[in-house]
Amino acid sequence: MSNVVTRQAYIQSLPKYITLCERNYLRALKVLPEEVVGEKRKIVLANASYELHIDDCAKYTTDISIKQTSTISDYLPELDIAVRLYHDAKVAEVVHHDFHQRIKPSYGYPNPSMHHKDEKYQLNAFLGDWLMACLESGRVPLNWDVNNGMV
Repeated sequence: MSNVVTRQAYIQSLPKYITLCERNYLRALKVLPEEVVGEKRKIVLANASYELHIDDCAKYTTDISIKQTSTISDYLPELDIAVRLYHDAKVAEVVHHDFHQRIKPSYGYPNPSMHHKDEKYQLNAFLGDWLMACLESGRVPLNWDVNNGMV
């Protein structure tokens, strides 16, 4: 008899992923500047500065980029992600991260780029954590109304 180890492919939990993206959408709306292409908002969090930039607005989507503009350590890479908000579905997800052209839903493991099996989920979970930190500890108002400014 041979001892063959079989690996099952990673299968993402779609309800869990959609819930995460729905929460990210609501959080992102609270920190976004006015949805006009070119608008920016600066956020200071943990001695680092970030800039949210509205890259593109369409009827059903808004593309934003989040870039770290000051570093907190020479050993940590600066944050640079692109996020797409889907207004009809009310979800937001990371579409690009640093130098990746496109994030796949799952990766075989091991792979040449050493991506995690659930890289897309982890990036969106990170986005959710980052947005929560901005709302709780960053210099972004918690009671921000996207349409009317401060309430």
